[in-house]
Amino acid sequence: MSHTPLDAAALDQLFLGARTFAAQRDTWLDKPVSESQLRQIWDLARMGPTQTNTVPARVAFVVSAEAKARLAPLMDEGNRAKTGAAPATAIIGMDLAFYDKLPYLYPHVDARAWFADAEAAHLEAIALRSSSLQGAYLIMAARALGLDCGPMSGFDAERVTAEFFPDSAVRANFMVNIGYGNPASLRPRNPRLSFDEACCIV
Repeated sequence: MSHTPLDAAALDQLFLGARTFAAQRDTWLDKPVSESQLRQIWDLARMGPTQTNTVPARVAFVVSAEAKARLAPLMDEGNRAKTGAAPATAIIGMDLAFYDKLPYLYPHVDARAWFADAEAAHLEAIALRSSSLQGAYLIMAARALGLDCGPMSGFDAERVTAEFFPDSAVRANFMVNIGYGNPASLRPRNPRLSFDEACCIV
C-alpha cells in the first residue's frame, strides 16, 4: 500500500479542477460511455468503506433510449433535459435489507443478527449514510477514469423506486449523470468555505 501523496495533476482531476456539470442545456459532449467504463467505475467505488461493510448501494445505470424515456417523466423539469442528454445516469439506490448480504460481506461474525430485527428508521439511516458515501465514491471513481459527473436530487423518489427497483427493498437515494462534460456549459465556480469557516481542531 502506497502512502505517497498524489501529484498535482491527479488532485486537479479529482478535486481542484473537477466541476459539476449541471447546466440545463449543452451539458454533455456527444461521446458515449461504455459498459466497460461503468463496470470500472463500480469496481473502484465498491472498495470505499461503509458501515460494517454493509455496501448498501444498488446502482441502476440508465443508458438505453427506452430506459431514458421511462426516467424522463420522473425528473423535475429543470433536470429533465440534461439527464436525457447524459450518456449515462446512475440511480443510486439504498437496500434497506442490506443485512441479508452480511454473511458474505462480513463473514467473521454473525453481523446479520445485529440488524435483522432493527427498527425500520434505524436501517434506513444506515442505508442512507453508507449509500450516500458510495455515491460519492462513484463520483470520484468516474473522475479518476477521466469522466465528468453531475450529481443531483430533483426527482420523484417514490416513482423512480417503483420504476427502477421494483419488488425489492431498494429505495432511490440520488442520481449522478455521467459523461464527458462540455466546458462551454460551465459557469464560474461557486465559493467554498475555508478551513477556518467550516472546521475546528479540538
